[in-house]
Amino acid sequence: MKQQQQEDRALLPTTSPASADAGAGASSYSSGQLCTAGLVAAWYASNIGVLLLNKYLLSVYGFRYPVFLTACHMSACALLSSLLAAATNTTKPSSSSSPPRRPLSRGQAARVAVLGAVFCGSVVGGNVSLRYLPVSFNQAVGATTPFFTALIAYAIAARREAGATYAALVPVVVGVVIATGGEPSFHLFGFVMCVGATAGRALKTVLQGILLSSEEEKLNSMDLLRYMAPVAVVLLVPATLIMEPEALGAAAALAREDPSFVWMLLCNSSLAYLVNLTNFLVTKHTSPLTIQVLGNAKGAVAVVVSILIFRNPVTVMGMLGYGVTIVGVILYGEAKKRSK
Repeated sequence: MKQQQQEDRALLPTTSPASADAGAGASSYSSGQLCTAGLVAAWYASNIGVLLLNKYLLSVYGFRYPVFLTACHMSACALLSSLLAAATNTTKPSSSSSPPRRPLSRGQAARVAVLGAVFCGSVVGGNVSLRYLPVSFNQAVGATTPFFTALIAYAIAARREAGATYAALVPVVVGVVIATGGEPSFHLFGFVMCVGATAGRALKTVLQGILLSSEEEKLNSMDLLRYMAPVAVVLLVPATLIMEPEALGAAAALAREDPSFVWMLLCNSSLAYLVNLTNFLVTKHTSPLTIQVLGNAKGAVAVVVSILIFRNPVTVMGMLGYGVTIVGVILYGEAKKRSK
């Protein structure tokens, strides 16, 4: 009888270590996917949120001080990035294999200062353009960043691309020309500032690749922001006092009249930092190709949401132009991938 029971127990199905490991792996993969999806959602929400809130404050609410608003953004980025760096240094275990953060060398600090000035100018230009242009047209012009990147890389670093890469830039430019002709709310000064902001972003990308090219000088995007944001604040405070001397008084008056203005300003500034943080985290958890696809989709979502909220008039020609530009950006990414 006892022998029969032992034989019966031997016939019972058991869970092998391999199947247990497979289950744990599947669970880990699923949680990783959920984490990435959450980061992408936070990236979209912060990016589109700061864009729409900028537009609301500068164009609808009536707070027409884009330089002051940018100074608030950069101040939040400087403060929050420093707090995050301090927190991660405190919580990092002593046995951690990652090297400690080293202070910038004098040469590295000078290069970062240059990048900070360019970064500051591009953000100011983008915010100024939102005062005069609808978000949909602003995003269409902003999608031409690859065109300016290729142009500036050739002009500064003599970096040539394959013929197919340059050919892919043609629809990028043609699309913006079509969108410009079909934009009912076109404003020349706003357009010039938007083009300048787009070129500034491209210039920062090229300069970053040149100035911080060695392995010893490379910085991740969050450390670079931590160093660039204070430079931007130092530049923006006197710029605000000179270009928008009444901005601080207007902000104080609005804060007294409408307490929600303070919360909007704090939320807007915090979102400006979250855009950079979530972009860094999404880049860390995905591939460059995924980032490109998500970035193109993000621009389209921002356009649709802005039209639904602000009800700005759009034309078939304008949307066709934006579509052509996006197709060009996708073709450019594919051409770059094949040329590597």
